[in-house]
Amino acid sequence: MHIKPIKTKKDYSDTLLKIEALMSAKPNTPQMDELEVLSTLVEVYEEQFYKIESPDPIEAIKFRMEQEGLKQKDLVTIVGSKSRVSEILNRKRKLTIEMIRNLNKVLRIPVESLFLDYKTNCA
Repeated sequence: MHIKPIKTKKDYSDTLLKIEALMSAKPNTPQMDELEVLSTLVEVYEEQFYKIESPDPIEAIKFRMEQEGLKQKDLVTIVGSKSRVSEILNRKRKLTIEMIRNLNKVLRIPVESLFLDYKTNCA
């Protein structure tokens, strides 16, 4: 097993190819050990160079709505009135703690995503 740090995009690409070749490795083999080490190196490299920012709360809500096939009216029982849902999704009103709790409980949106700061369209 010859493993080296990932320092360049070429190293990254080469490592991904090695990982792909090792995906069928059996547990408790040198190949599986190599796969685990290479995966860890790729994860560290990606965190440093390809970090994915968390979506703001409104985008997280819209994404979950799309995943679940929900319409604005489906959020009324979670957020409040139809107009309140519209205000939230159009960034005219911020989420309250109660709304965040409900969105987390009902739609299983992580609290960490819902508590992020975001801009509103309020004057």
